[in-house]
Amino acid sequence: MSKGHIIPILHLARLLLCRGMAVTMFTTTGNRPFISESLADTSVCIIDIPFPQNAPEIPPGVESTDLLPSMSLFFSFCKATKQMQPMVEEKLQGLVQVQPVSFMVSDGFLWWTLESATKFGLPRLVFSGMNQFVSCVSRAVFEDRLLDGAESDDELITVTRFPWIKVTRNDFNAVMPNPNGPTMEVFIDQVKSMSNSLGFIVNSFYELEKVYIDNWNSEKRPKVWCVGPLCLAEPELEPQKKPFWIQWLDQKLAQGCSVLYVAFGSQTEVSSEQLQQIAMGLQESKANFLWVLRKKESESILDEGFEEKVKGRGIVVKQWVDQRQILKYQCIEGFLSHCGWNSALESICYGVPILAWPMIAEQALNARMVVEEIKVGLRVDSTCNGMKPGFVKWDGLMKMVKELMEGEMGKQVRKRVKEVAELAKMAMADSDGSSWQTLDLLINELCNKKQDVRL
Repeated sequence: MSKGHIIPILHLARLLLCRGMAVTMFTTTGNRPFISESLADTSVCIIDIPFPQNAPEIPPGVESTDLLPSMSLFFSFCKATKQMQPMVEEKLQGLVQVQPVSFMVSDGFLWWTLESATKFGLPRLVFSGMNQFVSCVSRAVFEDRLLDGAESDDELITVTRFPWIKVTRNDFNAVMPNPNGPTMEVFIDQVKSMSNSLGFIVNSFYELEKVYIDNWNSEKRPKVWCVGPLCLAEPELEPQKKPFWIQWLDQKLAQGCSVLYVAFGSQTEVSSEQLQQIAMGLQESKANFLWVLRKKESESILDEGFEEKVKGRGIVVKQWVDQRQILKYQCIEGFLSHCGWNSALESICYGVPILAWPMIAEQALNARMVVEEIKVGLRVDSTCNGMKPGFVKWDGLMKMVKELMEGEMGKQVRKRVKEVAELAKMAMADSDGSSWQTLDLLINELCNKKQDVRL
């Protein structure tokens, strides 16, 4: 129950509807309005389950990770969802009595849904919010215990199964829970349930990372089905009334200006000191920019007259935006991003090069893929080796913003990302796209398996 996971699943629902399937979505009462609005033009049936009250450490009313006071509560939030299992199974019992159910798609963090699916004889697919590069590299590093010999967190280590890749312990520190902490039990349960599920639905496409998809599927593990980029499955709707930032982009487009889009997602926690350095770096870069900030973050920089200093060249948006609406503008020629996979994939689909600044979760590995593997972006200067930077100073950020927007390396990644954007569109093409065909194969295989079970 995180926007970064919910949104691509909604896109997947649209693709299943296009195949003539009936889709039922299970969610919580608090998340239902967002899902209902997103799917208002579809026939998806929505069933909501009350989120557990008085869950340990979770404030009342928090039903999505973007509302958590801190991401340190993430595994406590995951653990609380287990209390919904009896109600989910009660609703599922009613569902299977009135219509045949072919398979279940569940977010990977909801490990207990495997047990529920098994009770009703349903194949369970895991929706993975990660790309296959991250999954393969992580598996290789942990199975081969490559981090054990590292003398420091920023020492580069060769991944023996993929010797062209080098990683650091820093790349994984934000992924693994404390091995001696209470969250490790939930993490292990999640890994076990994923391993025992029928397969993974991945928001990526074959042409982007064929080496890693083939590597995974060549071994006897839950199969990977890449059916993305899922963001291309949602119709683009022009807003009835243009918000002020879209009007501002219209002006920049008319003026022939290049604009840097800056956003770090809904869950990243950026200190006020770091925000000050970002503001100064953007100010001194002389680049045009559109910076999306959460309201509580904006208070730490806006009281010093930042907006007045960059007036005419930069704007700060303090509310939710439709990121795709921004990225599709031809004047957007760079994206300073935390490298969450949804954001990275959207940027790729719209041909916008990325200035990678990974902060949490698997973003450090996403950044490696973006910069080193598919070469559609650059990275911010940092104080440590590897792809998980520490505190970034304004002059280092300014330097890389200028390089992305004006420099030779910026030109190279801009050319490359436009090539990859074309591959993304081809993958989603009706009938003959690789992702389109993969989803057809998945549906055929699962529906045939279900028929065999009934026989």
